[in-house]
Amino acid sequence: MPVVEAKNAPVSAGPTPADGTARVLLRIEGLSKTFGGFAALDRLSLDIYAGEFFALLGPSGCGKTTLLRLIAGLERPNTGRILLDGIDLAQVPPYRRPVNMMFQSYALFPHLNVDDNVAFGLKQEGLPRREIAGRVADILALVKLEGFGGRKPHELSGGQRQRVALARCLVKRPRVLLLDEPLAALDKKLRDATRFELMELQRRLGLTFVIVTHDQSEAMILADRIGVMDRGRLMQVGAPDEIYERPNSRWVADFVGDVNVFEGRVGDDRLSVEGTAAGRLRVAARIDAEPRTPVFVAVRPERMRLSRETLSPDAENCFAGTIIEIGYLGDLSIYQVRLADGSRVKAAMANTGGRGGGFPGIEEHVWVSFSPEAPIVLTR
Repeated sequence: MPVVEAKNAPVSAGPTPADGTARVLLRIEGLSKTFGGFAALDRLSLDIYAGEFFALLGPSGCGKTTLLRLIAGLERPNTGRILLDGIDLAQVPPYRRPVNMMFQSYALFPHLNVDDNVAFGLKQEGLPRREIAGRVADILALVKLEGFGGRKPHELSGGQRQRVALARCLVKRPRVLLLDEPLAALDKKLRDATRFELMELQRRLGLTFVIVTHDQSEAMILADRIGVMDRGRLMQVGAPDEIYERPNSRWVADFVGDVNVFEGRVGDDRLSVEGTAAGRLRVAARIDAEPRTPVFVAVRPERMRLSRETLSPDAENCFAGTIIEIGYLGDLSIYQVRLADGSRVKAAMANTGGRGGGFPGIEEHVWVSFSPEAPIVLTR
């Protein structure tokens, strides 16, 4: 499963839906942006479909927010084009683009009440007062803030301020809504609830949302597709399950979720990987690489099984270890197991019957195993 590097060839934005009705709304072609000697974006190309909820996921400094600012017109690219419905936005100023951006800080005016904050952009456009009032009332009802119009930002909770900022963006009826870490300031419980409200809102409005986040679970829950970025490049674009279950590189596999990685070489039968820390590993699908080729075998912790009982000597993908750490997370526990060569692997077990009884403890010797269907074999 080879890696396609965006520097040399743009990563495919993925197939259109099976019914063939999706159309490209936002097309980014060979976009580059430098700040001094630093390349924030490196010839990045991407298609985003109409009505899609698209997430840009990556570590800090990878270029996610820079891309949003370029789409919004707040920065100008060094090279490349941004097309909205086939129209090049290069000569369109930010205030003329049918795009709106919600900032992480919300950027509400502290001296204005909720109604005036939401109405600000419409007043700048010179819309009639009656139309402004109607649109503000409609959008506040949509984000469940009826009756809050007279309050100032300091009189609102964090979640309410977030909704005001969202309403201010949506009231102008943009064709694309850009969201820069919109939930980062909320506490975990409120953030979890707001994610589903945001999904429902996007579906009801039928708009195209592009969200920037470094929170993997947020991207996985919200997005129809995810673009994983690193150092100004797109490393992989796909649906959440594709990114998680079929990463195209060790870097993506390691960045998205927990993973155990074994290094080895393709066996002569091309159905095994030899020379790993766990010995010879068997895989279910024929490896797309020549025998003796160096590869990585990635196995998610939830695919690992733990057993106190000694397994059959000829059992596939089975190796001994000692539990050295246990992380209790309520619904599941994460076990760190030290292998004979000193390396470590993680296994996740659901806490279906509490923490006692049959669960192994620290310093216990266990057998770790996984099925041949579990591994993801990566050539890079």
